[in-house]
Amino acid sequence: MALKGLDIFKFTPKTNCKECGSPTCMAFAMKVAQGAVPLDKCTHMSPEALAKLGEATAPPMKTIKIGVGNAEYSLGGETVLFRHEKTFVSKSLYGVTLCPDCVDQALSDLKIVDYVRIGERMCVELVNVEYTGNKDPFLETVKKALTAERTLILEVSDLAVAREALELTKAGKPILNGANESNYKEMSALATEFGVVLGVSGTSLDGIYDTVAALEGLGNKNLIIDVGSSSVKDAFANAVQIRRAALKDQDRIFGYPSIVNVAKLAPGDSVMQAALVSLFTLKYGSIIIMSGMSYAQALPLYGLRQNIFTDPQKPMKVEPGIYPLNGADENAVCATTVDFALTYFVVSGELERSGVPVNLLISDAGGYSVLTSWAAGKFSASSIARFFKEAGIESKLKNRNLIIPGKVAVLKGELEESLPGWKIIVGPNEAVASVKFLKEFKAS
Repeated sequence: MALKGLDIFKFTPKTNCKECGSPTCMAFAMKVAQGAVPLDKCTHMSPEALAKLGEATAPPMKTIKIGVGNAEYSLGGETVLFRHEKTFVSKSLYGVTLCPDCVDQALSDLKIVDYVRIGERMCVELVNVEYTGNKDPFLETVKKALTAERTLILEVSDLAVAREALELTKAGKPILNGANESNYKEMSALATEFGVVLGVSGTSLDGIYDTVAALEGLGNKNLIIDVGSSSVKDAFANAVQIRRAALKDQDRIFGYPSIVNVAKLAPGDSVMQAALVSLFTLKYGSIIIMSGMSYAQALPLYGLRQNIFTDPQKPMKVEPGIYPLNGADENAVCATTVDFALTYFVVSGELERSGVPVNLLISDAGGYSVLTSWAAGKFSASSIARFFKEAGIESKLKNRNLIIPGKVAVLKGELEESLPGWKIIVGPNEAVASVKFLKEFKAS
């Protein structure tokens, strides 16, 4: 932050500042540095200082908005290269590419992979339509893509065709991915006219850098960088170098989100595409495009993304409630565990593997593991009994057998007092033993 010689505060307050309560502005400046207070809260700062400090203190990677309504997303805004340094700001978005021959099947498949995991919707967020030289099929595909109600990426470098596509899609604020060394002036004017994000590509990293610098010179900073598709090696190197240049070297020319099209890097190979999606989710695709998304691909990819882009300071939790497994009804045996997402998925997976109908009861345990939540007093006889009362468990379920984790067997006596009429059964210490335990319990 080169602000040497800048007279930021042109006053000497005689009373405490209304914003920070300090007789000087040092406390306010510290709050600004910590991100606790925005700069414009200080009414004493000169417009010149406000403008320069605002730009200097902004994240080295710009935050870009795409789409509208439920399909609006933020990209960029990152400040660190690694998740352990600080929470990542904007998760990678997944897209599928549409072509005239596959558009109907692809749009049908989009509806299949759409589910909620730990309170987050897991679905393909974007669709990419590439112009390959035939205008009418391209525009017809764009029209069909609008029915998906997802944010569109228009991959087209022909100015006239791009204008027609934007006329069709402008209400949804798509990405126009078509600027390069030869047409960036015209494409920038078109993107600015329609108020959309402009994608920038090039034959080399140096060429991309020069084009982005030229676009910034034209006043366009609503950009996203296409890392290229000549080879996996080059695409990966570009993605990493662009992110490192922005965050490590503070080079704001490269301070933009990125697009990676793995459908072009591994055409026709869905397994390799899934592997590349996982790679670029880690480093550093803001938008990752593939040929299609099946359930077999979705489960590991969305799980990976959710783990990477979840705040490490906040545990992942499932909602408290009744989770019927294996077709369980009101007469099925009950089991309970904590709301920590990892524990839930491990336990529920083993319970499902047993084939025995079970109602898994999840109470609010602060998002901690079994022993941690028990030690903290968040998974106790009183908290479980309170959950039973608040959730109306006894009015919804007739079975009065409750299996508790073996590691908190100490709760058995207290639970029998807190839940009169219930038979408390101490389960195994490890989830993997639940299959044998439940099958033997059912047979007894």
